[in-house]
Amino acid sequence: MARSGVGVRFVLGSLATWRVTHLLAEEDGPWDVVVRARAQLGDGQLGALMDCFYCLSMWVAIPVAIGVAPRRRDAPLTWLALSGAACLLERVTGPADVVAEPVERGAVHVLRSEAQVG
Repeated sequence: MARSGVGVRFVLGSLATWRVTHLLAEEDGPWDVVVRARAQLGDGQLGALMDCFYCLSMWVAIPVAIGVAPRRRDAPLTWLALSGAACLLERVTGPADVVAEPVERGAVHVLRSEAQVG
């Protein structure tokens, strides 16, 4: 595949990853299907996943990466790049008054607490 084709596929994949993730995490969806699914999932792990754009983008990017990566060995890097691009798009298109809060020392992080690191 020509190099320009790979770039176009990546841009399209990034936009598709953002669009599907945004639909699932932030919108009601056609006929309120998505909002009802979110309500059905409740406060469990899947429900929490649907509330976090950044977490959800990792899952949405997997099948897109398989379709976008020029070679199978490029899929893991493409997966992370697509999720990252979707997160950047979310930051750029999100409300301007949202400011990231600083993380307090000793706070529990997504993957592990600071105490588990050392």
